[in-house]
Amino acid sequence: MSKTSSFEILSSQQFIQWLNTEKVSLAFTTYQSNRLFFIGIKPDGSLSATMRTFDRPMGLYSTTDTLTLATRYQVWQLENMVEKGQVFQDHDKMYVPRRSWLTGQIDVHDIVVAGWENNDGKIIFVNALFSCLATLSDRYSFAPLWKPPFISKLAPEDRCHLNGLAIVDGEPGYVTACGQSDVVDGWRDKRRDGGCVIHVPSKEIIATGLSMPHSPRFYQDKLWLLNSGMGEFGYLDLKTGQFQPVAFCGGYLRGLTFWQDYAVVGLSKPREQTFSGLALQERLTEKGAEAFCGLQIIDLQTGDIVHWLRVEGIIVELYDVAVLPGVKYPGCIGLQQQDELRRVATRDLSLEV
Repeated sequence: MSKTSSFEILSSQQFIQWLNTEKVSLAFTTYQSNRLFFIGIKPDGSLSATMRTFDRPMGLYSTTDTLTLATRYQVWQLENMVEKGQVFQDHDKMYVPRRSWLTGQIDVHDIVVAGWENNDGKIIFVNALFSCLATLSDRYSFAPLWKPPFISKLAPEDRCHLNGLAIVDGEPGYVTACGQSDVVDGWRDKRRDGGCVIHVPSKEIIATGLSMPHSPRFYQDKLWLLNSGMGEFGYLDLKTGQFQPVAFCGGYLRGLTFWQDYAVVGLSKPREQTFSGLALQERLTEKGAEAFCGLQIIDLQTGDIVHWLRVEGIIVELYDVAVLPGVKYPGCIGLQQQDELRRVATRDLSLEV
């Protein structure tokens, strides 16, 4: 358990053991409280919850030593400054802000680094405000790459609430949208069952009838996603276009990543206005449950929720989650730690002269 005056983090009995056994840590964003969290294990064996302040953090993507983070009007990249086999203030990885790009407030949701395995990584993100996929630009706020077939023009109107992006073989494969609308804010009238999945290369709409779908991810040859308005984690049958629920998670779902045979899902408590009229609340009432805020670990073989991390207090909404493989006790020097940032001076030892 980790506790501050404004929130408390609780975990299931075997959650720490799972982190230890799998040799991973987790990171997640909560834009509602402007925090980036790192979950790991302290040297004394207790749960570690390190948080740093960023302005409205949402999409989060991790590679070996880099975190790419979407915030209110910037994209940040944080780099690990700890050499392999060393520690810094007991942390085996310490993430430091190194680069940022000014995008303006274009409501960046999911963000990925496509092709990073081949050292030619390109940052691609979902630009929800302009209803398109985009990348960074040296001159403009963004460079558009793709838009859904029903969007007639790029306008700052959040027409369909494009939100999720799945990468397949290093390229954009699938996206999720909350409604097939081509008018300003039109998706809000389609929250209950207007959601869809679109195949990016062909622009074919391959699934409809979803409720506020989020976080599509292609893993183990399946397209997984969150049917958020129903509280369901599952996958899409690509032959029939039917969503196959695997688990009911008891919260508004956003944020999905995988490790081995586990899925890590983010849950939020629904906002009354934005999420009103969704079947999620009816299902929670039927089950005699309250909405959950935190993370849940799902066994892909059984669909069972085997571990969980709960956030109580002022934090009620999460957006994205990432696995940090091989990391036990992650740390971060945030933008508010100006004295620490001022003293960070690392060097490339391979360039010694």
